[in-house]
Amino acid sequence: MEETQPADENNLVTVGLARTRAASFASGLTSFNIELLMATSTNVIIPRMKSVIREVLLSFWKVHILHHAGEEPIHGQWILTELRRHGYEISPGTLYPLLNRMERLGWLRCKVDPDGGRRARKDYRLTAEGRKVLGLIGKQLRELHHELIEEDAQPLPRA
Repeated sequence: MEETQPADENNLVTVGLARTRAASFASGLTSFNIELLMATSTNVIIPRMKSVIREVLLSFWKVHILHHAGEEPIHGQWILTELRRHGYEISPGTLYPLLNRMERLGWLRCKVDPDGGRRARKDYRLTAEGRKVLGLIGKQLRELHHELIEEDAQPLPRA
């Protein structure tokens, strides 16, 4: 069993995090589940690390939303199901404010059925500004993928 190390003064370390979980985290967050990582009796994530992971995941969720809203209109329940299919655990209390923020930023446009009443379904579509943001993100993701995945797969030159 791995020995637990004390937290540093910045509260940024994970305590007793198994190497396999760290490797899983590094290999891709799409199948990463925060609750699984935190729900161990001997391993603890320092609260600050949990908020750092959440910030990173929020970015992934935004990219998924932009991508799917660019393909067809999406609504909250559908995107919750889609994100969960990718291994993300997101609550409606997190998703709907995120959609509202993306709408305020001008990345999404919301259409509500006027006859739907107070709880009418809201359909979200990608705007021209959202398409620009998605294009920029795609370019950056391709560069990051090349650097993290493709370059790492290349054999190192012999000395």
